[in-house]
Amino acid sequence: MSRYANALTEAITPYTPGEQPQDQKYVKLNTNESPFPPSEKAMEYAKEHLRSLNLYPDPAAEELRSAVAMSCQAVREEVVLGNGSDELLYFAFKAFGSALRPIVSADITYGCYPVFAEALGLPYEEVPLDEGFGIRIDDYKDKHGVIVIANPNAPTGRALEMKEIDALTAAHPDDVIVVDEAYVDFGGTSVLPLTKKYDNLIVIQTFSKSRSMAGARLGFAVADRRLISDINKIRNSFNPYNINSMTMSLGLGTLKDRNYTYANCLIIEKNRNFTVSELKALGFEVLDSKANFIFARHPKISGRDLYLELKKRGVLIRHFDKERISDYNRISIGTKEQMETLIEKVREIL
Repeated sequence: MSRYANALTEAITPYTPGEQPQDQKYVKLNTNESPFPPSEKAMEYAKEHLRSLNLYPDPAAEELRSAVAMSCQAVREEVVLGNGSDELLYFAFKAFGSALRPIVSADITYGCYPVFAEALGLPYEEVPLDEGFGIRIDDYKDKHGVIVIANPNAPTGRALEMKEIDALTAAHPDDVIVVDEAYVDFGGTSVLPLTKKYDNLIVIQTFSKSRSMAGARLGFAVADRRLISDINKIRNSFNPYNINSMTMSLGLGTLKDRNYTYANCLIIEKNRNFTVSELKALGFEVLDSKANFIFARHPKISGRDLYLELKKRGVLIRHFDKERISDYNRISIGTKEQMETLIEKVREIL
């Protein structure tokens, strides 16, 4: 670090993304990406917009915002787009967090939440998951600030029902509730309808997972238009051109081919069920998951050792060193062939 870095920069512990090794070809089950490419219709739609790359993109992304709004049964003013959902989480933290309004979230959840809070100089409060790694809404009754719920949660894959998010939001009228639905399309229930009921609820989704656009970076938030206006104020103070033209066109093409997305989600759910069944037959404990990944452990091998042995055999999964979950690994769900390879290698190791 240079001698010019300020105290905040020195103190930050950055987020560690899933590894992307280039030394060999791996069966990559560590970053929750879709194993499927964007749809042909989406890519064809994007090609039509290549000639406009000499021009700046529409800073308001009006066409894409309208399409997203329509898909969510919202209006354009209730939608804001981000360079991935991470950017929108960061903007929301900056717009609504303060020294007196901490970021509040689970102790085991998406690792970017505490990192964003630290980068913004905001206090961060952790609420422990229960013994089964579930979120208990009652544990948040005395918490106030910006309450962030990943639903389904990561890395556990467990999901809350809409009635639980409804109860949480109703009980906190003076707090901002952010529901991160990055994985909701793989069996969860979206709480988007609740944004019509509450003016303090923000629902954030992404095109990275179910919509096969992790490399394009596109996310969106839906909320009361006044909350969206606040987030847009931060966005326009940071980068009004945060969505590039190719990403916009890919996003529009993807929304025009929803059957492709839906079919892929069904395949992932089927492959998840297959993988869970096979791992349980080998003695694994696997948490119930509504995401495109599972969280599993085996009584006879540590989580870290399993991760390292699989890596030696060309299969990448995600291990976390945090003490409470160090026996577990998060395993992304890929194609049937990829999951069969995983099971084969696990069987060898055991």
